[in-house]
Amino acid sequence: MFKNRDLRIMIFLAAALTAVASVCGYALCGISAFLLLLLLGVAITSGFIYITKRRYEDISALNLYLEKVLAGGEAPNILDQEEGELSILKTNIYKATSTLCHQKELLSKDKVAMANAIADISHQLKTPLTSMIVMNDLLMTEEDSQKKNEFLKTQSNQLDRMNWLIQTLLKLSKIDAGTITMKPEKEKANELIAQVMKPFEIQMELKNITYHHDTKDMLVKCDKNWTIEALQNIVKNCIEHIGEGGKLEITTNETNIYSEIVIEDNGCGIPENELPHIFERFYKGSNAGKDSVGIGLALSNSIITSQHGDILVESRQGEGTRFKVRFYKTIL
Repeated sequence: MFKNRDLRIMIFLAAALTAVASVCGYALCGISAFLLLLLLGVAITSGFIYITKRRYEDISALNLYLEKVLAGGEAPNILDQEEGELSILKTNIYKATSTLCHQKELLSKDKVAMANAIADISHQLKTPLTSMIVMNDLLMTEEDSQKKNEFLKTQSNQLDRMNWLIQTLLKLSKIDAGTITMKPEKEKANELIAQVMKPFEIQMELKNITYHHDTKDMLVKCDKNWTIEALQNIVKNCIEHIGEGGKLEITTNETNIYSEIVIEDNGCGIPENELPHIFERFYKGSNAGKDSVGIGLALSNSIITSQHGDILVESRQGEGTRFKVRFYKTIL
């Protein structure tokens, strides 16, 4: 505390003023005035030193607090109920350090998530890549033209799978980074669903799937292209889990709060314990196909939620699954 030059000057001036006042009091009023002024000066100076010392202790405590935070330790609570500039400073410092600690936790979680994502991506790409390496080695030694064509077809399929996986992951990363701007416009629900279902017509015919739709003359405010992709991923998931001769139904509902597209199948259903995880990336349920990657529904969820929408899922094993895609008319 006494290393502060300004404080030393103030104490020196207080002592000098006390001495001068005491001498003047002695000269004018005698020894009683001298003693009174001397005691008063000493008391005021001592009080000033005591209060200043308390402030320095508080500042020292703040300094130790910041050192702990900078060293990576847990930020202790320094909030108090006192009034004054120092208390306000404590509150603001605590808010700043709490924000920094929270950001640090988020960064740590992001690093773990990124490491897991890279591991998942590596695993997903490793299988088709290994297959292509094997096929390439076989092509170099194989003389039978028919087998060569089979190997080339296998390689082409694996390349298509890798291309789809990479493109989907790029879309997910762009949505996560906020580099994609959704452009919602009012679209007719029946026209939107017609475009969603067009690529699946042949597949449903081959599996003898009965398709029924009851789409009202309803407008949905959404980004048309991205929403079509999200709905197609959901329909694709439904078709993959519908058996031969199954049923697929799409209906629309509207309330004062939201516009809703319901996609329902009578397939194998989703086990109750797996429902909370179906929108997680690279999650594959017990009923997933062998070629399933587990990012189609994750992409759908990211697309819909980025438009302030929501996807609700209801399912019973052996009875089917119902996806409710909601587009809210006002941001909730």
